[in-house]
Amino acid sequence: MTTISIIGSGNMATAIGTRAAKHGHTIELMSRNTVKAQALADQIGNGATVGVFGATPTGDIVIVAVPYTGAVDAVIRYDGALAGKILVDISNPFNTDADGLATNSGRSAAQEIAAAAPEGTPVVKALNSILGHVLAHDKPLDAFLAGDDAEAKAQVAAFLKSIGLRPLDAGGLQMASVLEWTGLLLMGLARHGAGFDIALGAEVN
Repeated sequence: MTTISIIGSGNMATAIGTRAAKHGHTIELMSRNTVKAQALADQIGNGATVGVFGATPTGDIVIVAVPYTGAVDAVIRYDGALAGKILVDISNPFNTDADGLATNSGRSAAQEIAAAAPEGTPVVKALNSILGHVLAHDKPLDAFLAGDDAEAKAQVAAFLKSIGLRPLDAGGLQMASVLEWTGLLLMGLARHGAGFDIALGAEVN
């Protein structure tokens, strides 16, 4: 398949990296915590490697799998090393109590990341509405995505499809805020009776 670079070494990096490796992709992990990243690469196996945090990622698709509070800073740290790459923002900018969003009204985390990325670097919002442990089950799921660059979205959609997900295009990057509220909806449902083994989907006739 292809190399997928993941910035981060937490739960979502684990879930995405493990699932992608099972479906034939090579995983590059890039984290400030190189010891944790190496342990995760060893756990994932299948040729997973550890790159230097801040260096040019190997993969054409770079998944920013760090919490919202550190996502923009991570992109700024990479700066020009991300030029020519496709960034995938998976963050949910929840407030402290996870009952609202911490972003400014009308501006999504994905748009903040796009503003911090090198000029011309496409950003696609995806995977924020799937819980990490649910994604790790490797079952078919719907994956909503949004972005302004049609070619970048097509490449991300192809990647999502290759790991057993059904990509559903929600529109331009302005729709990222809607997807982030969808992530909050998922959290609300999980906390109020649905449980945390829940996944959101759409019926397409």
